[in-house]
Amino acid sequence: MSLNPLNEVKYGYRLAVEHLERAERSYSLRDWVGVMSSSQLSVENFAKAIIAVFEVPTWSHDPSNQLSGLIEKLPSDTIDDIKELISSARELAPEHGRSTYGEPSAGLVPSDIYEEAHASSALEKGRRARSIVEKVLLMLKIKL
Repeated sequence: MSLNPLNEVKYGYRLAVEHLERAERSYSLRDWVGVMSSSQLSVENFAKAIIAVFEVPTWSHDPSNQLSGLIEKLPSDTIDDIKELISSARELAPEHGRSTYGEPSAGLVPSDIYEEAHASSALEKGRRARSIVEKVLLMLKIKL
């Protein structure tokens, strides 16, 4: 089996968009746990779409270190945006576990943890990640 980086980029982007759309639907239903889970996955996969331009993304839910290692390969006028994406991926990564399992040691299930403000912030990070990735891929002349 051989990997086609362009296909990996497009797949990662499509997967991220699907999670972002799910986060949007969850928000409209006031399902804060669903928003957190889907927003985290959208940011993770938007970051992995950029990573896939250069190398195979890891299976980690926190691709921030891998993306940080590629920053010098990206167009210089996208660095601030990429740093924002890195920060969002790092910040939201722990929410993968928390939105799935809650905080067992504290006896909290996911619905005990999240409120609208958390969900709104995470959703905005997902929307912003999409915007960043579209800008970067356009600058790299990669058509989606």
